[in-house]
Amino acid sequence: MALAQINWFKYSSPQAFYPLAGRMIPWFATIAALLIGVGLYIGFFVAPTDFQQGQSYRIIFVHVPAAWMSMFLYVVMAIWAGLGLGLNARPSFMMAQAIAPTGALFTFLALFTGAMWGKPTWGAWWVWDARLTSELILLFLYAGVMLLRTSIDDPRRADRASAVFALVGVVNVPIIYFSVRWWNTLHQGASVSMTAAPKMAATMLTAMLVMTLGFWMYSIAVTLARMRCVILERERRSSWGMHHSHREAVEVH
Repeated sequence: MALAQINWFKYSSPQAFYPLAGRMIPWFATIAALLIGVGLYIGFFVAPTDFQQGQSYRIIFVHVPAAWMSMFLYVVMAIWAGLGLGLNARPSFMMAQAIAPTGALFTFLALFTGAMWGKPTWGAWWVWDARLTSELILLFLYAGVMLLRTSIDDPRRADRASAVFALVGVVNVPIIYFSVRWWNTLHQGASVSMTAAPKMAATMLTAMLVMTLGFWMYSIAVTLARMRCVILERERRSSWGMHHSHREAVEVH
């Protein structure tokens, strides 16, 4: 037990985590590419055509996993931000900073694919539906976290301010999830629930879950890569940081 604790805390140091992240990125990236490829193939070529929406429904195999990841990553970012505030731990703040852009990307992807699905289904690219509006607010929250950090010169103040903002904004996540229950919305209810049987064919559910897992692996790979960039940026004045920055520059050229 003591040995496991020593190994765990070893990687809480940015200098120790940096090479570990570099070794993990190719694995997660490869798994992500394979899963997303399989998920797209099942969703676009194997899953049956929906009897109501026709072929246009296939956008859900990107839209739904992206929407799930947008909410999941915000919660994870808020958890890391909370750990940073509670433990005054720089690596926790750095991890929250690394997660934010990927969460914003999936939020934008969910909104964009939702608009593509909404045009043939509702006859409009956008409606001020409760689910769509709360998802748009989530994108603004991600943007707020990132902009607040860059607008403050002192890294410690930026960390704490953006962390508080992230924690306050987490209240929007349950609003997104329960919006279709709380209000009369155009957006359809959940097709997958922890408390009820799926409302879709097995191949559709398989494609959606494989895509979600692929997006998850992608998020880990990209977050680790961004975490390495954040570490180098923050440690650039130390001898360790200057050495690795120079090494990265040489490898690029």
